[in-house]
Amino acid sequence: MRYPSGRHFLQIPGPTNVPDRVLRAIDRPTIDHRGPEFGRLGREVLSEIRHIFKTRNPVIIYPASGTGAWEAALVNTLSPGDRVLMFETGHFATLWHRMATRLGLQAEFVPGDWRHGVDPALMEAKLAEDKARSIKAVCVVHNETSTGVTSRIGEIRKAIDRTGHPALFMVDTISSLASIDYRMDEWGVDVTVAGSQKGLMLPPGLSFNAVSEKALAASRHARLPKSFWGWAEMLEANKTGYFPYTPATNLLYGLREAIAMLLEEGLENVFARHNRHAEATRRAVRAWGLELLCLNPAEYSSSLTAVLVPEGHNADELRRVILEAFDMSLGSGLGKLQGKVFRIGHLGSFNDLMLAGTLSGVEMGLELAGVPHRKGGVQAALDYLAQEAASQARPAARSAA
Repeated sequence: MRYPSGRHFLQIPGPTNVPDRVLRAIDRPTIDHRGPEFGRLGREVLSEIRHIFKTRNPVIIYPASGTGAWEAALVNTLSPGDRVLMFETGHFATLWHRMATRLGLQAEFVPGDWRHGVDPALMEAKLAEDKARSIKAVCVVHNETSTGVTSRIGEIRKAIDRTGHPALFMVDTISSLASIDYRMDEWGVDVTVAGSQKGLMLPPGLSFNAVSEKALAASRHARLPKSFWGWAEMLEANKTGYFPYTPATNLLYGLREAIAMLLEEGLENVFARHNRHAEATRRAVRAWGLELLCLNPAEYSSSLTAVLVPEGHNADELRRVILEAFDMSLGSGLGKLQGKVFRIGHLGSFNDLMLAGTLSGVEMGLELAGVPHRKGGVQAALDYLAQEAASQARPAARSAA
């Protein structure tokens, strides 16, 4: 491998690049997590993070990975033997289902092909069949990190409402929060699960449960065992900005800075930026003559793009070539997609020139690895990005005149 001068290109769909502002915020002396300075930090972060979820409800922050937030969502709201409806949209939906089963829940797993999101009509049909209203919760992954497929949460909420079913609605936003439009309150989500290491632009180490009043009411009767994950103690301590156990103090400094950056840019602008980079990436993939894993354009992810390699070629070998030749990491295929796809992350702290470098590395890697493709993918993406930049410049020029 060549000496890796310059910066490593981390183009997996999380953990993502951590911007310098966030790194500098984290790089502060650790303070007393029982002292007054920490109380001010806690109150500020716990209040401001609600804007990112688009909720007025409490957001609970754990020193944990997203897997911990999955468990917290389940154990705080459900009891042993409760029925839960889950959907096989990819590797992470599969892992969440496995966890629910291990916790002693009756978790029905609706089969999927890993190339589509949750079908709102199927959700409606499944809930309509439940005449006894025995299903206590439905769990959906908003953006499947393993597939680059996004489920339509607003439409799913409407499908649930048409049945009048009282099940709790839980949504995993680990790779969509702060990258893809998400509206917890408007879409009637009861528990939102999230993590720090993707759209929030932080290192791994924080996870989140945003909880509705309905979910809090359910938690008062839930009988699954919990201690570390318990909402009640967390919410009581959070009233004054503190935590019932040692929090990830320096990551909270980083979270405060990340929230500030997102709100300065404006969430709608953040979503538009992600949409633009995703479309540019898809244009490159099509120009290469390769196939997108996601089949429904309405479900294209703006966080990442999963690309199928041609039959007879191995995506992990392509990734190895790109890493060794160009010092760039791409996401691997997970579960039954191992060796069949590579994933290009384009979320978090990311801009047009970083995308251009990423796609250049992929195009050169395809050539080096001997993967059949057409040239011109990078140019197709650049043409689109230049066109978008020009269209944005025209209104600014008119207003200045």
